[in-house]
Amino acid sequence: MSDYDTLQAIGEVNLSYITLAQRMLREDRRTGISRLGLSEQIADMLTGLTVEQTLKLAATDHLLCLFSAPDHEILNALAARATCVDVAETRVAASRATEPAEQVTD
Repeated sequence: MSDYDTLQAIGEVNLSYITLAQRMLREDRRTGISRLGLSEQIADMLTGLTVEQTLKLAATDHLLCLFSAPDHEILNALAARATCVDVAETRVAASRATEPAEQVTD
């Protein structure tokens, strides 16, 4: 995969993430903020973007979404969910994984 292909793929992921985040925040703001690990300020910014701003932000060469699970055990629990992990344990792991991410500052 060339650098150009990598940047194109990052842009596609970013655009998908931003549009999903916007939809989640518009449908149920509280749940969206919690699931995405966003601050109120970032949620306001995302929902206020124009189409042009959304496309420009998506075109950055950095992934905008990050894994928010704090440790290996939580990721393992979430990944094993498709097999035979206890549902209650998975819900606890998922709720811990959605704790707010580090806040972006100016």
